[in-house]
Amino acid sequence: MAFKQAKRAFCTALICVVAWAAPAAAETFGIVGFGDSLMAGFNLGPDEGFPQKLEAALKARGHDVSVANAGVSGDTTSGGLSRLDWSVPDGTDLVILELGANDMLRGLPPQITEDNLDRMMASLKARGIGIVLVGMLAAPNLGPDYATAFNGIYPKLAAKYGVPLVPFFLDGVAANPSLQLEDGLHPNAAGVDRMVEGALPIIEPLIR
Repeated sequence: MAFKQAKRAFCTALICVVAWAAPAAAETFGIVGFGDSLMAGFNLGPDEGFPQKLEAALKARGHDVSVANAGVSGDTTSGGLSRLDWSVPDGTDLVILELGANDMLRGLPPQITEDNLDRMMASLKARGIGIVLVGMLAAPNLGPDYATAFNGIYPKLAAKYGVPLVPFFLDGVAANPSLQLEDGLHPNAAGVDRMVEGALPIIEPLIR
């Protein structure tokens, strides 16, 4: 009887220890960079894209994170909407949503861009996944009316869903040849460093 009581007490103590220790076990914070060629790392090396450099920067600051690259060159918001569910796995903690530049370059109506982004954000929210919305600005040649409608999409949706906003992904990179590839549209490796620098203060506070 004494042996059984001692065994029961030991098992109870062991369970308590495990239960106490379990919450302390660190879990990798999973981030998905979901976007177009600016996220995919167009014409860059395997470690030079935004997701890879962001992960390295966050790890250097002591965070246990994984940043998956779900960027597809040439993708529009319509394409992103169609692949969102299978590109962002269950259990993802945060999505960096960066789409709309190709809609703008094709001159698509801004309302289409807004509707598609709205639906993606609603879907991610319903799945309990955090969002950082990444903004884009219209090219000047599209005119002031288009720019007003397009540029307003991102702050409007960020406010609607209560999520952080990176106002302009290419801030400091656009129109700076030293930070761009020869096409004058995409960042080079140094340009990506600048983009990571701009996004870090917005993304880092979201990591638990």
